Amino acid sequence: MADAAVINAVETMLAKDVVSSKMAMAYITVNGNRYKLFQAVSLEAKLDKEKKEVAILGRMQKGNKATSVKGSGKLKIYKNTPLFDEMMEKLTNEGVDTYFDMQVSNSDPTSDAGRRTITLLNCNIDSSTIAAFDADGDWLTDDIDFTFEGFKIPENFKILDGMTK
Repeated sequence: MADAAVINAVETMLAKDVVSSKMAMAYITVNGNRYKLFQAVSLEAKLDKEKKEVAILGRMQKGNKATSVKGSGKLKIYKNTPLFDEMMEKLTNEGVDTYFDMQVSNSDPTSDAGRRTITLLNCNIDSSTIAAFDADGDWLTDDIDFTFEGFKIPENFKILDGMTK
């Protein structure tokens, strides 16, 4: 009983509140048209902070201050849509680069964390596979590297019970 009392006193997270990475949906909006990206396999979008060192009088150790932020990501899809190929074709043949927004929602009905929705703004493809095959493989996929210029979080996870006192 003492062990259970210690665990309860610490107020640990409940296993059910972990959000399943499979319980997600993604959409892109290109030129005013919205598409459900049900062929998405995985997504990682991240922000990298650029910092400059700051010399501080009276201290041996330098400080660091953020000077800019860069958004980049990787999207893996099953290659069964022309959307991204058409963007690259338009750039190659017409010199017109395409920007799009991507909305991502994570929502696991078993978790009390609730739902989170993030919209990545002004996404732009860095690289994409134009043609592929693999006689020994299973499915055609495309790994799309991209950048984005901003984001909005219209819905965010809830603070779980036990996180605040």
